[in-house]
Amino acid sequence: MGSLLLITTVGSLCSILLITVSSEPKTIMLGASLSSERHQFHFKIAVDKLNERLIRDNSVLKDNVQFNATSILMDGNPIRSALDVCDRLLTERVYTVVASHPNSSNHAPISVSYTCGYYQIPVIGVSARDSAFSDVNVHKMFLRTVPPYSHQADVWVAMLEHLGWKHVVFIYSADEEGRTVLSRFQTLAEPKEIKIDRTIKYLPGEANYTDDLQQIHGLESRVILLSAATDDAEVIFSDAETLGLVAQDFAWIVSERAFAAVNTPVGVLGLQLVNGSDEVKHISDAVDVIYDAFSRLASSVQTLEEPPSSCSDRKTWMGGNKILGELKQTKLQGRTGQLRFTEQGDRLDAMYEIININTSRRHVAVGFYGGLQPPPTVIKMDEKPQPLRMSQNITWPGGVTVKPKGLRIKRNITVVTLHEIPFVEVNDMPPDGVCKPLKKDSHSFPCTNYSSDEVKCCSGYCMDMLQKIAEIRDFNFTIHLSRDGLFGSFEKRNNSDLKQWNGMIGELIERKADLIVAPLTINPERAAFIDFTKPFKYQGLNILVKKTQKDSSLASFLQPFQDTLWILVGLSVHVVALVLYLLDRFSPFGRFKLAKSEDTEEDALNLSSAMWFSWGVLLNSGIGEGTPRSFSARVLGMVWAGFAMIIVASYTANLAAFLVLDRPEARISGIDDPRLRNPNENFRYATVKDSAVEMYFKRQVELSTMYRNMEDKNYMNAASAIEAVRKGDLQAFIWDSPRLEYEAANDCDLTTAGDLFGRSGLGIGLRKNSHWTHPVSLAVLELHESGFMEELDNRWILVDSKSQCPEGNSAPATLGLTNMAGVFMMVAGGIVAGVLLIFVEIAYKRHRGLKEKELELARNAADRWRGNIEKRRTLRQTLQKQREEQMRASNALQNKHQEAVTEGNNMPTPPYRRPSLIEATGSNALGPAHFPPPIGQRASPTQYTPTHGGVRSGRTVTWHNPAHNPDFSVI
Repeated sequence: MGSLLLITTVGSLCSILLITVSSEPKTIMLGASLSSERHQFHFKIAVDKLNERLIRDNSVLKDNVQFNATSILMDGNPIRSALDVCDRLLTERVYTVVASHPNSSNHAPISVSYTCGYYQIPVIGVSARDSAFSDVNVHKMFLRTVPPYSHQADVWVAMLEHLGWKHVVFIYSADEEGRTVLSRFQTLAEPKEIKIDRTIKYLPGEANYTDDLQQIHGLESRVILLSAATDDAEVIFSDAETLGLVAQDFAWIVSERAFAAVNTPVGVLGLQLVNGSDEVKHISDAVDVIYDAFSRLASSVQTLEEPPSSCSDRKTWMGGNKILGELKQTKLQGRTGQLRFTEQGDRLDAMYEIININTSRRHVAVGFYGGLQPPPTVIKMDEKPQPLRMSQNITWPGGVTVKPKGLRIKRNITVVTLHEIPFVEVNDMPPDGVCKPLKKDSHSFPCTNYSSDEVKCCSGYCMDMLQKIAEIRDFNFTIHLSRDGLFGSFEKRNNSDLKQWNGMIGELIERKADLIVAPLTINPERAAFIDFTKPFKYQGLNILVKKTQKDSSLASFLQPFQDTLWILVGLSVHVVALVLYLLDRFSPFGRFKLAKSEDTEEDALNLSSAMWFSWGVLLNSGIGEGTPRSFSARVLGMVWAGFAMIIVASYTANLAAFLVLDRPEARISGIDDPRLRNPNENFRYATVKDSAVEMYFKRQVELSTMYRNMEDKNYMNAASAIEAVRKGDLQAFIWDSPRLEYEAANDCDLTTAGDLFGRSGLGIGLRKNSHWTHPVSLAVLELHESGFMEELDNRWILVDSKSQCPEGNSAPATLGLTNMAGVFMMVAGGIVAGVLLIFVEIAYKRHRGLKEKELELARNAADRWRGNIEKRRTLRQTLQKQREEQMRASNALQNKHQEAVTEGNNMPTPPYRRPSLIEATGSNALGPAHFPPPIGQRASPTQYTPTHGGVRSGRTVTWHNPAHNPDFSVI
């Protein structure tokens, strides 16, 4: 029991002892290496106030932490300063060190930073502004309440942007500080499009900088930025005044140390860090930063390891990095303004005062940068401070109060252009050496062609515009042609990986020209490297093709109908004619009768007449004969007449459309034509190499196929491509619409196809951030408002009124022989066909006449045979009658004779007696056939063949035959 009681008692005592020990506040020793005893005193007071603040603020640290201070005077000797840190600060186990600069000098506390950094002890600088302390690889435990000198570049960029200056000359020292300032300025100026025309690096400590400053006279910029130490700035200012670089039209913006020179010229703008030299305030702010950091470490402050106690202590103190991290996270409002730090430990949101030297050589504050305008009152941690506030009452070099333009006013402008009709026409120089205008109220200027070392004459749309702009903006200009004849593209040169601009844009960027006055298309690729004025002309892309000529103009009148319809019309004519013939033939009311009938009053509707009727109705000709008589045939004729009316009317209407409004058509319909999207081997199209049109196709995804097809076919200039289209070597040329419209208006064989696409503007090119950009743009707008650009369009581009080409499809044209030659050829063909047919008819008639003659001879022979038979029958009948009469006469005579004998035998016998007909008939007597036929029988054409002695003679006489008796006439 006794032992247990003893153990319990001992444990209780230990617990009480631990509680007592843990209840004692932990002492946080803060060290300082300062420049004077006064600053040591203020540091001691500031640390003591922290303990009072713990109680006043009822901080969580009031029962756990107690702050104490120890300080030393910084020695100017870095080695002794480092030893003092080891012997007098580290032995006190300091958690942080506040460092100033050596007494009576501005040397940076490098030795303190090196020594404390080696042992991981954070250092807060209150006066060190060298940019070298921003290197965390060397000064890894260093942060400061003052910004580095390089942060003045932030103020410079803000001032330049506020004043509207985009070109500067940067003068800096060839040391680490100067290089750091230049690097930061370049990083900040690039997004603001502020360009350094020339960087001038000088060696510190020289007695003369005239040679370095002399080159400023040849530069365009008149804004000079100077980053220099005070001693070097005095020499630079003296040499600059000698060279006239601090006169009117110049502007100087200098760093803090340079502004402190005793001979700073009038009108110079300089910077001064607000409270930058008030070391007491910075010491106070440094102590507040430490307090704020330990307040966030309240929960772990008791567990922090003790810092090293001497320089012989080799162990790594882990608490230093933890404290440094909290120090960098500090955000508070101190006596010098808002306190924030970067990852490198540099002060942010520092306030600068912009100082100007007036004509009385007094320093006058003309603006502030950073923080808040004084007094600093209360600020919210998330509030963004106003960056720059500047007054307008500034005195500039030369004692003037008007802000300089910042650029040398160059009145002799170098202009680059190229040959591009109608915007720029290049002609040979006349023998007298004076360029003559091509048109009324136009201008022509000498322009140098460097590729051939010749002087040409340039005129056209752009030259007239340039002359007008020069008059408005009061400058002179010289013109030269592009050395490589290209607009400009961004490509690799000399098989290297470096891309550069060629053409006119390359000359502009390389400062070989000040302006590009040509039909230069505004596009994003070019606008990233050069400036453009407002567009002087809006245009688009179009396609130039050669007009499609008709294969044969002789058949133009057949165009209204297709071949199939013509065949059907011709077939219908003959079918209708055949049906009319059949209807009229078989109709009981038709007029069809046998041909050559003696009682036919009117010719019947034969097949030929029906054909004539059908064609006559179709061709609207008068039909005087051969019309159908039957009702059925006439119904068909009426229907056929209606059909003919419709066909003729349709043909007439379409003929007007095809002949009167007929124009040669383009081979393609536009940019979406399948022949452009998927061309065959015989279809070639292209544009100009390294032009904006090529860039347009290159960046358009949907036109990538066309770009690949054109890439190896593109021409060097538009003139050669247009000539290729004219010759037929190129089927389509894609280019700016004004040029193509001009070519189509002056060449009747060329035309544009489809609608405009890829609309853009043409502008004047200038160097990036050129001071001429705004004035020239305003001049272009003035020309638009005054109507001058419209005059240039009418003078150079819109030449349709002077063109001899047929007008467009919107207006009819007068028909000529070319259009109607086919009709005349058809008439001529009809004449030739009629002549040929008449010979055929004559030949046919002769052939048919021979046949008819043979038939006639055969008919005559038959008629003669029938006549002979009839004659013989008649003769026999006559002879029979005569015999009968003779017999009766004989009987009568006998009777009379008997009576006479009986009555008068005494009468005498007659001395003579005529033979009777019977007695006269004998073998040697002529028969009745010997005598011609009676008069009444001559109406019938017969032949009479005389016989001699009963034998037919070989001679035949044809009666009433005009062919054998031309003297025969019917009485």
